Amino acid sequence: MIKEFQIRVSPEVAASDSLLKQFISKDKRLPQDEITHIQILKRSIDARQREIIINLKVNVYLNQPFVEDSIQLPDYKKVSNAEEVIIVGMGPAGLFAALKLIELGLKPILLERGKDVKERIKDLKGINVDHIVNEDSNYCFGEGGAGTYSDGKLYTRSKKRGDVDKILKLLVAFGAVREILVDAHPHIGTNKLPPIISSMRECILQHGGEIHFNTRVTDFIIHGDQIEGVKTISGDVYKSNRVILATGHSARDIFEILLNNGIEIECKPLAVGVRVEHPQSLIDSIQYNCEDRGEYLPPSPYTLAKQVNGRGVYSFCMCPGGVIAPCATKPGEIVTNGWSSSRRARATANSGIVVELRMDDFLPYSEQGALAAVAFQKSIEMRAWELGGKTQTAPAQRLMDFVDGTLSTDLPDTSYSPGIKSVQISEVFPNFIHDALVEGFKKFDESMRGYLTNEAVVHAPETRTSSPIRIPRDRQTYQHIRIKGLYPCGERAGYAGGIVSGAMDGEKCASACALIN
Repeated sequence: MIKEFQIRVSPEVAASDSLLKQFISKDKRLPQDEITHIQILKRSIDARQREIIINLKVNVYLNQPFVEDSIQLPDYKKVSNAEEVIIVGMGPAGLFAALKLIELGLKPILLERGKDVKERIKDLKGINVDHIVNEDSNYCFGEGGAGTYSDGKLYTRSKKRGDVDKILKLLVAFGAVREILVDAHPHIGTNKLPPIISSMRECILQHGGEIHFNTRVTDFIIHGDQIEGVKTISGDVYKSNRVILATGHSARDIFEILLNNGIEIECKPLAVGVRVEHPQSLIDSIQYNCEDRGEYLPPSPYTLAKQVNGRGVYSFCMCPGGVIAPCATKPGEIVTNGWSSSRRARATANSGIVVELRMDDFLPYSEQGALAAVAFQKSIEMRAWELGGKTQTAPAQRLMDFVDGTLSTDLPDTSYSPGIKSVQISEVFPNFIHDALVEGFKKFDESMRGYLTNEAVVHAPETRTSSPIRIPRDRQTYQHIRIKGLYPCGERAGYAGGIVSGAMDGEKCASACALIN
């Protein structure tokens, strides 16, 4: 017999099989010697009260052996000689689109401007240590996309867009831990993602797909209203009447290629701000109401959102026990982001703190048309680069100094490897962004007493929160509204934000491709 229960227990009980068994036996009046196994189905932390509670959904096996469900890959077909579909970009959207195409009997031709996961490491060292930005291989570009080396968070609010559990189970089948099926906010970790991505690559190749690294697309082949293929930087031509465009939100050259071909794109608002780093112990003490979180609780995250002068100011991509990374995609700019390893074991916590933008914020760049938000982004990133000393050294300020408008006389070491420089961060941003951040931090401290402290350091800027453009597509066919066979996909198209939502969008575009003869 199997019985399902929702229970609330202490962190210590949740972490111990024997204590959990004792608790359920007593609480549910079940003979302890009849409980053969307790399967945790869902797990979340409730830290709203002084006493921390773990919410568990469990299956209790009574006098019955437990056999773990086997998670298998789909019945992928051999597609070496099948019809070909070009996929531009090998991030989550592109990878999951490729796998779905194979499942449906089509051959994916993946074109990735960057390198494979192993080779990317050398270029990440280049930007972290030597301040050298490789425009094709960095934290944003390369096998697996931005998600590979920037955290691997799997939580999404986009549950109506597709089957989230299916995506998570596919990741498990390729090597992710089963805990991602259980935790309310699943996370793989930057250290665990590369071998998972490599397994996906091998699966695609074994079933007849093609993958071409160091292959930047430089033009589209279009006749009338039909796409017929792409051209690459090496002069090679790949032909197909179906192209999935999944290049991520930072491939600005693709925006220009689209415009040069008369392919409609639209300016889209995004959010811009800073990345702030606190001691993880301080965040734990605030969130868990204790001096030491102990061995049974994970490093605490936080989520904050306030309204300032009619604009949202909120935390973005919060990384407990994490690191701030340099995510520029071109020389002459600074971009920050954050990531955590699977154990989230670093001594610092960081989060983007960003301000909601509106279309009228881009009016000073209106001559750029659909690229007005891109120009807005660039202006901030280039200003930060100049103020940081024209290297990847990031402008920085202690948090209370930032709020008070005081230049920091000294700065502590932070996790940002290229280094930081004391700067009045107000010089990086337009006044309305700076002022909103200042008021936002003050309001955050009302919700998390102790958050506003000079132990924390603000790094500038955080600008790549989402795509600054949207590529309009038909809601039914997923094709571009004018160009047949072109499938704008994932974050590039402005229809996803993160690994899971990007993966779901990739599958949808692949399924739509399969309907075209």
